[in-house]
Amino acid sequence: MSGPLVSLLALAVHVLIVLAGAVYVSTNRKPSSAIAWVMAFIFIPVVGILFFLLIGSWRLPKHRREKQQYVSDLIVEKTEGGLDKVSNRDEWPDWLPTITVLNRNLGALPMVGGNTAALIPNYLDSFEAIAADIDKAEKYVHLEYFIFVNDEATKPIFDALRRVRERGVEVRVMSDHLAQFSYPHRKETVQLLTDMGAQYQPMLPIQPFKGHYRRPDLRNHRKIVVVDELVAYAGSQNVITDSYHLKKNIKRGLHWHELVGRFEGPIVRALNAVFITDWYSETKELVHPDYSPVVLDGQHNALDMQVVPSGPSFENDNNLKMFAAVIQNARKRVNVTSPYFVPDESIQLALVTAASRGLDVELFVSEIGDQFTVFHAQRSYYEELLRAGVKIYLYAAPTVLHAKHLSIDDDVAIIGSSNLDIRSLSLHMELMVLVHGKNFVDEMRKVEDDYRATSKLVTLDQWLQRPRKQRYFDNLMRLTSALV
Repeated sequence: MSGPLVSLLALAVHVLIVLAGAVYVSTNRKPSSAIAWVMAFIFIPVVGILFFLLIGSWRLPKHRREKQQYVSDLIVEKTEGGLDKVSNRDEWPDWLPTITVLNRNLGALPMVGGNTAALIPNYLDSFEAIAADIDKAEKYVHLEYFIFVNDEATKPIFDALRRVRERGVEVRVMSDHLAQFSYPHRKETVQLLTDMGAQYQPMLPIQPFKGHYRRPDLRNHRKIVVVDELVAYAGSQNVITDSYHLKKNIKRGLHWHELVGRFEGPIVRALNAVFITDWYSETKELVHPDYSPVVLDGQHNALDMQVVPSGPSFENDNNLKMFAAVIQNARKRVNVTSPYFVPDESIQLALVTAASRGLDVELFVSEIGDQFTVFHAQRSYYEELLRAGVKIYLYAAPTVLHAKHLSIDDDVAIIGSSNLDIRSLSLHMELMVLVHGKNFVDEMRKVEDDYRATSKLVTLDQWLQRPRKQRYFDNLMRLTSALV
């Protein structure tokens, strides 16, 4: 076969691959992502195809999604008939009911009233508080974390777990499988749990020879603690020391600042429902499947709350839709705190539009980053926000502001594990708690006041004068966010 004919045949095959790939990747995928993949097929066909086969699917395998749907249906069935009562419905803003319906349809869990909550912004204080509540356990303790490591900082939690195990309390612990390999003391931590008689289960393991395989960057990023039906915790903090034991962090003096919520009331069962679902998905064991919340009588200061799970086990980007909806409905102000801010187009547009409507919009991010790609990618979004009037505060180095929360107007807040980046919005299993209650938002405002006092306010003129090298990397790294 002659050389020109071979070249022509190769070109024809290339064109067919690109056309077939374009049709396949565009199915139920965002146009920007589909275009990025098609461009990869055109310019680096072999690498592009291999890369797509590795990370092209953004949903968990069918059997995992079916387990999620089974429990979601069970939750809806068990929480029908008025059990999703709230405390202060007449005090809600007029737009909040539709948000709770959205969340219910996406994540199955209802809005429930009769709750109390407290925020814990101090890193070690949260460990001490969790340990104190574990010591009160009589039936079970459930812990689910992206990273779960026994070290000097987290020792109070492990000591408390050992004490309750000695009293016969059931202890179940889950942590992300891949994350545990990134930090020291993995084997020691698992052995410690085993020795005390706790049940440990890795989440989303990659074990192809055991039938466990999926896209490697689909991860379980949730942080949950449930003690009996009395108290629960959710927020941004992992169970590990605030430097994460990484040499590069220690060398740079980096340490993490978090925000954790402590909750009491019917919301505890809702948080436990998420743990139960994940435990069932990993073990096929459905433990304590009682999802009906014990609804308390309405109290003026009680909080209405709704747990919103999200991630690749669902058919929708649950947290993305909730974030966009609450920002679009805000009337006065929007405060966003996210360590990794690489927003979906709808989130960016909602923030720009809110500022353009005259709302007071603030974004709290870190001055310094621990991940080169994400750090530079997120900075590429600042100029558009600044031009619209968004105030951007850079939390002073060497602290990494790792908290994840929003506050809307005077009485709505959201707190949990989800960043406003593509990974958390589409690829990671996350959990957020929607809260209605002015007293809770007032407490969050105090936290935001502390951020503001520790941060540098960025001006548009300053931002436009940043070094050319930084602008180059900012814009270049932004392109990586499209390949989802």
